[in-house]
Amino acid sequence: MENEVSNMTEEGKITIVDESGNEQLCEILFTFDSEEYGKSYVIYYPIGADENDDEEIEIHASAFTPSENGEDGELQPIETEEEWDMVEEMVNTFLDKEEGE
Repeated sequence: MENEVSNMTEEGKITIVDESGNEQLCEILFTFDSEEYGKSYVIYYPIGADENDDEEIEIHASAFTPSENGEDGELQPIETEEEWDMVEEMVNTFLDKEEGE
């Protein structure tokens, strides 16, 4: 699944465009770079998902390649189990810090 990111100009938000051309505004939780995999990653969730406190928020993670102009780029799927484990560890560390505040 290859999604495209557009409009990263609004602070902390990205617009995800799926294969069908549907747009979804998402809130960026955090981004990070991995020297081990030589990639940047973005962790995000659809805006509106946090409005109902009874439901668990679905968090998405993708590798990210910015475009040359730095305003948009492409999301790539995370391909290996090892890469997923590393991303999951980063998400868990982030969430643990958030709960501790």
